Amino acid sequence: MLTMLRGLCEGAEPVTTHPLFAAPSVPMTRQNAVLALSLLALCTLGLSLSASAQKSAFTTFDPPGSVGTSPNSINRSGAITGWYYDANFVGHGFVRSPHGTLTTFDPPGSTGTLPISINPAGTITGNYFDGNGVRRGFVRSPDGTLTSFDPVGSVQTEPASINPAGEIAGSYSDNNVGHGFLRDPDGAITTFDVPDASAGTIATGISPSGEIIGYYNDWDEAPQPQRAFLRSRDGTYTTFVAPPGEGCSSCRVNVLSTYPSSINRAGEIIGNFYRDDAETVYGFVREPDRKITILNAPYPGGSIFPNSINAAGVIAGNYYGCGSEHGFVRDRDGKLTTFDPPGSTSTYPASINDAGAITGSYSGASGVAHGFLRSPTTSKKSQQRAEAKQQD
Repeated sequence: MLTMLRGLCEGAEPVTTHPLFAAPSVPMTRQNAVLALSLLALCTLGLSLSASAQKSAFTTFDPPGSVGTSPNSINRSGAITGWYYDANFVGHGFVRSPHGTLTTFDPPGSTGTLPISINPAGTITGNYFDGNGVRRGFVRSPDGTLTSFDPVGSVQTEPASINPAGEIAGSYSDNNVGHGFLRDPDGAITTFDVPDASAGTIATGISPSGEIIGYYNDWDEAPQPQRAFLRSRDGTYTTFVAPPGEGCSSCRVNVLSTYPSSINRAGEIIGNFYRDDAETVYGFVREPDRKITILNAPYPGGSIFPNSINAAGVIAGNYYGCGSEHGFVRDRDGKLTTFDPPGSTSTYPASINDAGAITGSYSGASGVAHGFLRSPTTSKKSQQRAEAKQQD
C-alpha cells in the first residue's frame, strides 16, 4: 500500500512515495541540548504564528465508507480528485464537484485505484492495479468513461499529470528501469529518456504548453545524483541541479537529489532538493530565465516540500519541523503563510488552483486522514495577477 503522507522526524529517515525510483533517504543529525531548547522555543512560536494565520475557511470531506482520504489535484473550477481507502484498505477513486458532490469510481477489474491529476475540463488521469497486481494507467473523461492504457513493454505505468489539452505525462517501468512517456489526447504514446540517464527517467509534471518536468538517475559518476530535467515540446532537454545553498558557494557539498514537482503556464518550476550533508530538505523555484531561488522551512533545521504552483506563481506545500508536518502557501512576493485545518496534527497540501484554493489531506489525533479544501483569502493584487496569467 502506498504511503499517504511523507514523514520526516528526528532520529528517523524520510519516506518517499515514488514506487519506481525513490530518492535516497536523508538521515537526520542529532541536535545538542542547547539547540534542542532553542528549537523548542522556535517551534512554540511557529505554531502560534501558524494558528493565527488560519484566516481562510476550511472544508473537510470524506467519501462514504472512507477510512483514509487523499485528495491529489484541484482544477480551476474547484473540482477535486484523489483516492480513499475503504474498511478493507482497498483504494478507490473519487471526484468532488465544486459544489461538494462526491462521486466514486474504479476502472473495471481494479483492485486499487489511485487518481493523480484533473484538468480544467474535468478529465482525470491516474493508475490502478489490475487483478494480476499490475499497475496500469487510466484516463477518465468528464462523462465518466474510463480508458486504460500502457506504453508498449510496460510492467508498471504511472501517469503524473494531465494538462488542459488532455496530454498526459508520466513514467513506466520495464524490468525495473523507469522511462518517461507522453500520451496525446488521441491515445498515441511517445516514450522518452533523458540522454544522460543511466538508471531511469521519471516524469513528474506537464505544463499547459506541453513542457514536461521530472528527474533522472545519473549513476555513472559519483555521488550518483538524481538530476532534474525540462523537456520542451520539440523534445529538447534542459537538465539542472539546485545550487548548494546561500553562504555555501565554497562548501564541499554536493546536491544529491533535485526533484521538480510542478510547472505552471509561465514555465516556473518548483520542487525540492537535498545535499550530501544530509540534514535538511530545501525547496526551490526555478524561473524561465533559469534563475533558482532556494526556499527554507520556517524553522531552522526544518525540511520543506513545495508541491504545487498556480498560474500566478503562488505555491502550496508542506514542511516538517519540531516533530510535525504543516501546510504553507507562499505568495508571488515570497511571503510564506503557514496553516493547518482545525484539529490537524499532520497537514499535507497537494494542489493549488488558479483561484488560490488548496486541497490536500490532514490527520488528527486518531491518525485517520481526511480531505480538506482551503478556500482562499485573495487580495485584489493576487487576483489581478491570476486573471492576467489566464489571459496570456
